[in-house]
Amino acid sequence: MPDPGTVRSERPRDPLAYERGFWGRGFSRVAGVDEVGRGPLAGPVVACAVVLPPDLHIEGATDSKQLGRPRREELAREILGRASAVTLGAASVREIDRLNILRATRLAMQRALRALPQGPDHVVVDGLPVKGLGWRHEAVVKGDLKVHSIACASIVAKVVRDDLMRRLARRYPHFGWERNVGYGSREHREAVDALGPTPHHRLSFLGVQYSLEL
Repeated sequence: MPDPGTVRSERPRDPLAYERGFWGRGFSRVAGVDEVGRGPLAGPVVACAVVLPPDLHIEGATDSKQLGRPRREELAREILGRASAVTLGAASVREIDRLNILRATRLAMQRALRALPQGPDHVVVDGLPVKGLGWRHEAVVKGDLKVHSIACASIVAKVVRDDLMRRLARRYPHFGWERNVGYGSREHREAVDALGPTPHHRLSFLGVQYSLEL
């Protein structure tokens, strides 16, 4: 059922405080949702939904951007092995260009939620409410720091998307995707200016449009 969502912003001391509030009321399937890849010039946007079993704390899980690659990958393996459910959804470069990045992000989140083996009792997303998501949900600003299931989702989404971009870098070696994972670094922008965009570039993003106008 579509719902604009509600917003929380306070930061709890207990990493599982948010989930406990629902587990204690019998809502065992709390799905934390986050996305990675809104800002890059290339590659898809990837969303992840994570449902944790009651009282499971993944030590060290936090905002994926605050973790180094080895630690993120280690935590992603633990999350995949211990969570009740971990599902992914993505929106392609073509969908980003056709829909715009906000709608494509919503689509990726919808795909992740639809892939859950059981419907969630409650959905919580990072950031602001997602209009038209299709699930009644709550939004938590900086949720990847405040809601444990969102933190876990952010880690898995980033590891999966970064791995995809590094694999694509083998086919397109001049753009530095193994380092910038599609973001607009100087190296990446200069390669687009010199070589033009690949099929994996977002033509609707200004950095690529600018290169095409030169």
